[in-house]
Amino acid sequence: MSARDAANTARLAAAKQDKAAESRAASSAAAASAARTAVTKLTSGQTLTAAEKKTLGLPTTPAGQTVKKGPTGSTGPTGRSTGPTGGPTGRSTGPTGGATGPTGPTGPVGRTVVNTYEDPATGDIYAIYSDGTRELLSQGTKLSDAATEEARRALLAQQEAALALEEKKREGQSAYSLLFSEFDRYGLGVLVEPLKKFIEEGLSPAEFTIRLRETDAYKKRFAANAQRVAKGLRALSEAEYIGTEDQYQDVMRRYGMPESYYAKGDLGVQSGFEKFLAGDVSAVELEDRIQTAQNRVVNSNPEVAKALKEFYPGISNGDILAYVLDPANAIEQIKRKVTAAEIGGAAIQSGLRTGMTRAEELAAAGVNKEMAQKGFQTVAEVAPRGGVLAEIYGESPYTQTTAEQEVFGLAGSVDAARQRRKLTQLETAAFSGSAGAGAIARDRAGAF
Repeated sequence: MSARDAANTARLAAAKQDKAAESRAASSAAAASAARTAVTKLTSGQTLTAAEKKTLGLPTTPAGQTVKKGPTGSTGPTGRSTGPTGGPTGRSTGPTGGATGPTGPTGPVGRTVVNTYEDPATGDIYAIYSDGTRELLSQGTKLSDAATEEARRALLAQQEAALALEEKKREGQSAYSLLFSEFDRYGLGVLVEPLKKFIEEGLSPAEFTIRLRETDAYKKRFAANAQRVAKGLRALSEAEYIGTEDQYQDVMRRYGMPESYYAKGDLGVQSGFEKFLAGDVSAVELEDRIQTAQNRVVNSNPEVAKALKEFYPGISNGDILAYVLDPANAIEQIKRKVTAAEIGGAAIQSGLRTGMTRAEELAAAGVNKEMAQKGFQTVAEVAPRGGVLAEIYGESPYTQTTAEQEVFGLAGSVDAARQRRKLTQLETAAFSGSAGAGAIARDRAGAF
């Protein structure tokens, strides 16, 4: 039997009990009223009917000894005599006197009803006699009515509890269905299924969500949230978490990343994304990191990768992606190192060499890959000739560093430019004063 059928059956039984209680109460009230009427007649000396005697519990026929009837009087009022020994109630009523005879002798006086009393607890009605005794005239129904009422209330309470339980189950089923539907959209309905056991508890949607987040399966699927909270970041909602994973995957696919970087495991977990989520890496930043690695190192000229390996031995072309995809390595730090490698690669392309310190100095000065390529080409043309002239004319050495200072506008660029102009003037003067100095010599001097 369902909870609803049980509740309907209980209601029907309660209605029958209520009707029976009302009938008993009506009968009790009628009996009490009849008893009061009979007592009133008895105390006023009126003759009681057989039914009224029965109501008061009195015998309906004379009892005990009757007195000997006297001679008939002339007008004879109703005569009564009381026998020496009363009947069950101690009274005996003599026969009615004759039409003309005097009143017959009266026996000893018996007890008389002087009052009535109703017990407030039970509803019983008693006759109070002149000798101080009392006699039960009518049994009340208050105790039985109270018991009936108590039973009725208990039944109603049972009905209400059954209805409340049924409603609670409906609410729990509704909350469970809502949560299951929401997670099943992401293929994660399996996370919610273990919560069916809580339906009968009537949990609200919020309570179901709390219970869900306490399960091991949920903690495994959204593991990065615990790391975020530990770092002082807010936990992502399930929709935010999964949406961000989808964005990561889209970026990696567009850049042709190996599928191993975004492969899914149990419960759809993409373990490669956990560190990004925990590190609060946005999809935009992830794309910037991949673009930096692929476009500026992997797919660039080999001199950049070579310089990167020389400057930063911990990074090679093979693990450059792993390096840039590690949130522990700040994107700005990554870009600075890649720029330094690009500058080093430009020097290599021009047939020169430069160290990490100089490359990072140039990067900090705002020199980029294109500027480095053009600048080092100039340095490669100027530095060797300047060095030769400085040695010929006994001037201070003119080195690659001196040329870099002037070309890239570094500290000492003014002195470097002055030194180059002096060497140019010395060479020009030398060729101008030499016999046979022709166009070739002047071109060589002008070149520096």
